[in-house]
Amino acid sequence: MITCHIRYEIDPKLVQSFERYAKMWIPLVQKYGGIHHGYFLPHEGRDYEAYAMFSFPSLAEYEEYRTKIKDDPECQAAFDFANEHHCIKKIDRQFMRPILTGTDE
Repeated sequence: MITCHIRYEIDPKLVQSFERYAKMWIPLVQKYGGIHHGYFLPHEGRDYEAYAMFSFPSLAEYEEYRTKIKDDPECQAAFDFANEHHCIKKIDRQFMRPILTGTDE
């Protein structure tokens, strides 16, 4: 399993727009076989950082998802929404390997 961890730099004045964008993506990741672990919006501390995490069984399946979303009208609508509302200033992605149990199975 591979988990994509995304750090967003957002416009603090547009958190509600970013939240709407985030809610668009959760079902879209799931539509293409991913497990969405949620978005995490600022509450205390840095008001310009938000995070998201979702997993795919493999990096190859994540890459397949990235290819498919280019032609998906719902995905394009989500991208367009973020571009029109200017709620995202920067996106940083990193890929992690989760540990999900406390045993050596």
